[in-house]
Amino acid sequence: MTFDPAKRIQDVLLFGEFGGVNPSITDSSTYTFMSTEKMEELFDHEIEGCFLYSRHWNKTNKYLSDVLARMEDAEAAQVTASGMAAISSTLIQLCSAGDEIVSSRTVYGGTYALMKNLLPRMGITTRFVDMQNEAAIRAAITPRTRVLYCESMSNPLLEVSDIPALSRIAREFGIRLIVDNTFSPLILSPLRLGADVVVHSMTKFINGTSDCVAGCIISSQEFIASLSDINSGPCMLFGPVLDSLRAASLLKNLHSLHIRMSQHSKNALYLAQFLEQEGLPVHYPGLESHPQHQWMTTHWNPGFGYGGIVALDAGESAVAAKLMALMQERKVGYLAVSLGYFKTLFSAPAHSTSSEIPEDELASIGISDGLIRFSVGLDRDIEQTCGIIRDCLAEVGLSANAAA
Repeated sequence: MTFDPAKRIQDVLLFGEFGGVNPSITDSSTYTFMSTEKMEELFDHEIEGCFLYSRHWNKTNKYLSDVLARMEDAEAAQVTASGMAAISSTLIQLCSAGDEIVSSRTVYGGTYALMKNLLPRMGITTRFVDMQNEAAIRAAITPRTRVLYCESMSNPLLEVSDIPALSRIAREFGIRLIVDNTFSPLILSPLRLGADVVVHSMTKFINGTSDCVAGCIISSQEFIASLSDINSGPCMLFGPVLDSLRAASLLKNLHSLHIRMSQHSKNALYLAQFLEQEGLPVHYPGLESHPQHQWMTTHWNPGFGYGGIVALDAGESAVAAKLMALMQERKVGYLAVSLGYFKTLFSAPAHSTSSEIPEDELASIGISDGLIRFSVGLDRDIEQTCGIIRDCLAEVGLSANAAA
C-alpha cells in the first residue's frame, strides 16, 4: 500500500485547552509539581505527560515532534532550534573521540564545516566520498566508522542518494545511516527506505515562510530518548531549544506542506525543462536526463513531484552574478540564500552556501563558480516567469534560442 505522509499529518487532531481548533501554546519555561516525590521521580526517568523544564520538553514542542514522527513514519522525533543543531546533536550522540564518519562529498556547507573543522577538535574525523560510488564508500569505512551520512538530494547538485543500497552497506558494517531530508519532505521517506535517523532543517520547506530557524531529528523512540536524557543527552545539555511560539507556527504550516511541495515541484519541473530546452546545463531529478530520475520515480511517495530546487550552471561567476541581479531587478525573485520560500530565491553556492568547501574540492565535485541554485517559488504563472528569465538569459548571452 502506498504511504501517504500528507494524510498522516492531516489525520492528527490536536485541540486547544478550551476546545480551540489549534492546540494551546505552552508559554512556560518551567513546570510545577504537586509533590517533591513526583519531581524526584521525573528527574530519575521520563514520565509520559509530565514536564519539568522546557530545555528538556514542553507540550507544544512535543505536539510538533509527534506530528513530524508521523510524517516520516517513525516512532519519535525531537525538534531543535536549527537544522545544524539537529545534525550536530545527532552526530555527537553517535560518535565519540576516535570515531569516524563517512559522509557524502556533496553536503550543505555548514555540515561540511562541522565535520571538517569542528568535530576533529573533539577527536571525530570524517572521510568525504562520492555517495554514487559503492566501492569508494566501502573503501572509506574502517573499524572506527560509526556513521554513514548523506542528503536525500544533495546540496546543491541534486544527486539523489540510493538509500536502500546505503542502508545495506550500513547494516553490513554495523553503523548508522543518517539522511538529511531537507530538500524532499513528503517526497522521500528515508526511514521507510532503510535510514536509521532523519534530520531536517525546518527553516526551509517545512516552515515555508522564511521567518524562523528550526530543525528536527526523527528516529526510534530509544534514540530520541537518548538525545534528551538529562545526564548525557546533547539536546538536553547543549540546549538547542526551539521556542514554543515558533513550534506552534511550524505545526500550523505543516498542514499546507503537501500543497506547497506539489506547487514548488510543478514550477521547478517547468523551469528545469525550459532551461534544458535552452541548451543549458541543468540539474533536476524530474528531468529524464538526470542520472537518478528512474530511481526517484520508483522510490518516491507519488503526488508531490521531484522537489523545488533546480541548479543551473551559467559557466562563469560574472555571468551568474549578472543573471541573478537581472532576475531580482525584474522581480523573478530574490538574490538570497536558503530555500522553501513562497518567492523564488537564487544564489551561487560556490560563493555562499557551499563556500566552506575549499575551491579544489568544489571543482572536483562539480560545483562551478557559475552554478546558480534556484529555490523555485509558488508562482501562479510559471510560464510568464520563464519568459522573463529567457529575456535575462539572452541579455547575459546564455539563451541559445534568444533569436526565436
